[in-house]
Amino acid sequence: MKTLRLVIVDDHPLFRHGVCTLFSTIPDLEVVGEAASGDEAVQLAEELNPDVMLMDIRMPGLNGIEATRRIVSANPNIQILILTMFQDDSSVFTAMRAGAKGYVLKDAEKDELLRAIRAVGSGEAIFSSGIASRMIEYFSMARPAAQEELFPELSQREREVLYLMEGGSTNVQIAQKLELSGKTVANYVTNILNKLQVADREEAMRLARESRQRL
Repeated sequence: MKTLRLVIVDDHPLFRHGVCTLFSTIPDLEVVGEAASGDEAVQLAEELNPDVMLMDIRMPGLNGIEATRRIVSANPNIQILILTMFQDDSSVFTAMRAGAKGYVLKDAEKDELLRAIRAVGSGEAIFSSGIASRMIEYFSMARPAAQEELFPELSQREREVLYLMEGGSTNVQIAQKLELSGKTVANYVTNILNKLQVADREEAMRLARESRQRL
């Protein structure tokens, strides 16, 4: 039986301790490292090359989504399982686009979590039952336009602003093109960054370009 080498990424020490204690009794799982932030996670991924990283989303500094994106980009063999309390569609879809292979809530039962870790460790994709149901519902709906599929968490106006940003337009130029005030455009940009969970304008533009290329 192959032993999966794990890294736990969460900014709450008590949670990390509880997970490590749980895994200490499981013969095919070995915790080889712990990280309290996305920055530490990226560093440990490079140093330890684990099989699976359990990744929280919201942490100080680099968030779990961006950490996932950087880790998977640098080493696609590392599998990321999101383990969080956030189950909104924005977090789920953004995590999947970043390269996560699974998404499980922190209140999952022990057996569900272990099953998810082993599935992700073997290269499968897996989701908590409630999240899986919502994803099935989303993909079974009438298909929207391709560009809307890329960013389902954004409103139509937010997508317009994002694509203008991608094209190199400044806030002033976007305001002129869409006949909006500069403050309104700035608010849209802030919403876009928050919903896509990226650090800055450049990251949002890069994500938009990469997503278009996959169409």
